[in-house]
Amino acid sequence: MTMPYYASAEQVMRDRSEYARKGISRGRSVAVLTYADGVLFIAENPSATLHKVSELYDRIGFAAVGRYSEFESLRVAGVRLADVRGYSYNRRDVTGRIIANAYAQTLGAVFTEQMKPFEVELCVAEVGDGPETDQLYRLTFDGSIVDESDFVVMGGQAEAVTSHLRQHFTAGMPLADALRVGVQALSAVSPVTAANGGAHDQLPSTQLEVAVLDRRRPKRTFRRVVGAALATLLADEQPAEAEAAPAEAAATHAPSAPAPGTPAGLGHPDAVDTAGGTEQASAQPDTQDGVGGGTDAGTPDPQQ
Repeated sequence: MTMPYYASAEQVMRDRSEYARKGISRGRSVAVLTYADGVLFIAENPSATLHKVSELYDRIGFAAVGRYSEFESLRVAGVRLADVRGYSYNRRDVTGRIIANAYAQTLGAVFTEQMKPFEVELCVAEVGDGPETDQLYRLTFDGSIVDESDFVVMGGQAEAVTSHLRQHFTAGMPLADALRVGVQALSAVSPVTAANGGAHDQLPSTQLEVAVLDRRRPKRTFRRVVGAALATLLADEQPAEAEAAPAEAAATHAPSAPAPGTPAGLGHPDAVDTAGGTEQASAQPDTQDGVGGGTDAGTPDPQQ
């Protein structure tokens, strides 16, 4: 008579934790930082269409690393939860804490009840009326939730990136300085800069996905920073229209009112938001709002 297979609960949980950590360790890092006017998301992501960073609600953002198909399903569930709660009660009743708790319950249930855990790490960020009311929640694959104060780092090189940020990050930094510190931390551990033999100490804008929750904006605070706006902040290149403007203008400009159909982005302080793109891009409908996730291009069902 054959005996049934037995493994202790402790061993099962240990194996699941190791499995999830191995999957997450293959993902490229994501950093979420607070700055003077809101919350900044920085992800190493060469894909222009599959995102690691997204908007969940008016003042709430989402960032993830791990298996794209899994955290994309969680992103969609978070958007639906926020929409239903805001419609049923009041938009003020939709908070980052509520969404983070829902994610924690889902991740915890999957980790304990299913054979395969989710290979994801999440960050839910909510921008407040002032820097002291900004909220950052980090969620791990087993449903653990931690409330962070200044920044959150996720991914395979999280410890090295966190160490760099602890040395160089200062609360209340302007956008340009916070972006520079975050990009330098990600560049120090990136395989892209290592493959170049140190030829480029900083990741180029084409390898980055950047977004902000800008508290100065009314209603929807989430905006992606792309194109010339991102290049100006990174000082990769100086667009012709920005050469005459001071370098700090991009970090301190007053938020402009985007025209209908204009893609989301910081844009130029003296014009409507164009996301730093071209006039042709401004004529295209906005397809970025509400889209989230992220991936390394060229691999099926990749680890992010």
